[in-house]
Amino acid sequence: MMRIGQGYDAHRYANDDRTLVLGGVSFEDERGLEGHSDADVVTHAVIDAMLSAAGLGDIGENFSDNDPLYAGADSVELLKRTAKLVGDKGFVLINADCTVIIDKPNISQVKSSMESVLSAAAGGLVTVCGKRTEGIGALGRGEGAVALAVALLGIK
Repeated sequence: MMRIGQGYDAHRYANDDRTLVLGGVSFEDERGLEGHSDADVVTHAVIDAMLSAAGLGDIGENFSDNDPLYAGADSVELLKRTAKLVGDKGFVLINADCTVIIDKPNISQVKSSMESVLSAAAGGLVTVCGKRTEGIGALGRGEGAVALAVALLGIK
């Protein structure tokens, strides 16, 4: 038996000096995203997709942004915890794919690093694709970033 889940995340840019984190990779010279944790939209979308496929709710139910325990949390660590939750339910990640929609930075130079970090944390293959907005909508005005992911789980 296999199960598919879909994940989504979006964050506005922060008005402070936090660092941008995407797919577990830090972009030191880029404006970070606002959020309770590190606001890593790529990792959050993969987490949501995996939780959905396993029937375990979503990221907010499992790692609430109202819980001080997760303030400033490293999303890759949350992905590792998600892989354990999914495994405890009898599933394993076959693969996940995430598309991040952001105009800046261009992720092509670090895409393989993102995929390595995410795959190791998730316990299965994770691929990442970057897309630009071409100036359309709120994202095109530089207001934030969005990520969409799908995950395919199989029985352990």
